[in-house]
Parts: sequence; structure tokens; C-alpha cells
Amino acid sequence: MKERNQYREIEDFLADESFRLWMRSKKDVSGWEEWTLEHPRRAKLVEEARLWLLAMKVPEDNLSEDEVDVALQATWMKIERKEQDRKMEQKVIQIWNSSWFRKVAAVLVFGLLSFYVYDNYFAARDYYSVYEQVVSDDNEGLLEQINNSNKPQIVTLSDGSSVLLQPKSKLSYPKIFKGNERNVYLSGEAFFEVSKNPKKAFFVHANEIVTKVVGTSFRIKAYANQSNVEVVVRTGKVKVNSEKAIRKASDKEIILLPNQGLRFVRKNQTFDKITDITLDKTISSSVGTIEQLSFDFTDIPVAQIFKTIELAYSVEIDFPKRELEKCHLTTSLSDQPLPEKLKIICKSIGENTSYTMNGNQIIITSKGCN
Repeated sequence: MKERNQYREIEDFLADESFRLWMRSKKDVSGWEEWTLEHPRRAKLVEEARLWLLAMKVPEDNLSEDEVDVALQATWMKIERKEQDRKMEQKVIQIWNSSWFRKVAAVLVFGLLSFYVYDNYFAARDYYSVYEQVVSDDNEGLLEQINNSNKPQIVTLSDGSSVLLQPKSKLSYPKIFKGNERNVYLSGEAFFEVSKNPKKAFFVHANEIVTKVVGTSFRIKAYANQSNVEVVVRTGKVKVNSEKAIRKASDKEIILLPNQGLRFVRKNQTFDKITDITLDKTISSSVGTIEQLSFDFTDIPVAQIFKTIELAYSVEIDFPKRELEKCHLTTSLSDQPLPEKLKIICKSIGENTSYTMNGNQIIITSKGCN
């Protein structure tokens, strides 16, 4: 068997019995979680291997090597059958390669393209205008962060709240929150960790819906050209309503608790509450890394805590490794925004420890532990 540091393909993970045991029963007898944190670049391969195991629908208990090999072979046979079907379709196309069929195909292609253009351009513009409209109604003078990169970006708000903004998403927010409300505007997908302030409620306007919180963490997925809007709560409690209901002062809001979610169907303007997100395949399959990792640490090396944060927030942390080599911390950071997490860590290390943050780059300065 290869040494795990040499794993480069999904098959390497699937062939490892200790990896399969970890995925099936959560018994991490071989330190897979720690290894994944130490190798964040391979986290994607680990996740893909996990999805393969789920896709094979292999029973979880008392599996032998032969049984796993049979399951793997069955999966590869499915792939081969799909490839054969694709080749058969190509032969059919060759048979139909006549002028009459080409004309019919041209009509069909034109129709499909017309539908695609409408669905992805004109329909998207209708949804997109909702974001533009609610932003234009705000008189505070907003900043706008647009993520055109291929990885998440951290946005830190003036109240200390943090937003993990996904690619192809944008967030509008005031430089400083004024009055008795904190309002931000999202088009796309983002994970929010809101700084607690009971006297100043936090509102996320995500196209057609409004999510109200005091201090909690949750994810909203509201892309302009998709048919649904989703809200998933990790910690705390949120209240969701539609923009139309807010404007009409309606109190028909939906309350969501941890591990609950909501789907707003744009076509018929209805809400579908999900009381257990693990039972919804669409939502559970889209859960991000930051929602899966634990931020409860018991006598854990500081270096490992930093690696967890790097993996969760797609950031890079530069810290003095020699000075902090023997530092261990016991702390819970589950319900704090990223800036608060960093403050707690620095304070726990020692009074001579601080951090600076520039976008997705974080620098820790320290002379060592207390």
C-alpha cells in the first residue's frame, strides 16, 4: 500500500481500508482528520473520495476487502456503460447525418439556444434587478465586494462580522453601520458569522428574501440565474421573510434553528422549510468546508488550529513557527466571526501576540506562549 502522502488519485483513498472505515463509521483510528488538516490542498480529493463511497451505496457494517472491491468494480462498470451509450449516440448521429435531419437538428438547436438565452440572460436579469433595486433603496452609501476569482474571499464588516463570499458572488454593505439596524445585500452565495449585538439586528437582503439575525452563523445561496434561494443555519437562530412581505409589514416569517434550512422557490414564490438538512440531498451535498469543521479545541497545537482556520476560510496564515512550536490551546471558537477567533487565539497565546489581516492574508506576530 502506498504511504498516504503519495496519494494523488481518488482510487488511492478508496483502496485504503482505514480511510473507508473513517468515512463509514467516523472512527478515525489512523489520524485521517489531522492528516487532512495538514494537507489542505488534498482536502478536495478527500471530499471526492467520500462522495464516491456514498455514491456506491456500500453497506457500512462488516465489509471485507473483497466486498469493497466488488462495489468499486460495479461503479466502474456503470461508468463503462455510460461510455458505451455515448459511443452509440455518436453512431446514431452518423446515421442521421443527412440534409433533412440536419435541417431538423438546426431547428432544434436554435430552439434550445433560444431557451438557454432566455433562461440565463433575460430571466437572470429579472432576478438580478431585485438585488439592484434593494441596494438602490439603501441611502447609507454602500461599498460593493465582487468575487470574480475562483476561490472564496473574506469580507470583514465594521461590526466585526465576517462573510465568506463565494466565487461569482457580490456583497454590498456600508462602511460603518448606523442607526439601530445592520443591513447588507447579497447576490450569490456566502457564509455569514455575525457579531452579537442584541440592540442592533443584522439583516441580509438576498434578492427576494430577507434573513434577520442577532448573532449566529449561516449560509445563504441566492444566485441571480438559479431557480431557488437557500438558507442553512449552522449556529443560533434566524428569521426569514420575503422582501415583499417586509415592505407590506407582514409578520409571516419563518424561524430556523441549527441544522435547519429553507428553500425559496422563485417560480411560485413559496417557502419550503427543511427541519433536518441531512435528509435533503441537494442541501447536504452543497455543505461547505467551514460548515463541516469543528472549532472546539482541547489541548491542540496552535499550528494545527491555524491550519483548521486556513482550510475553513481559504486564507493563508503566516506565523512564527519556532516561537509557537510548543504552544497548545483549549478553547471553543464555534460561534465567533473570523476576527474574533483570531483575537481569542492571540490573547490565549500571550499579551505580546497580535494579528494583521489583509484580504485572505493573515500575519501573526508573537514572541511565544505565556
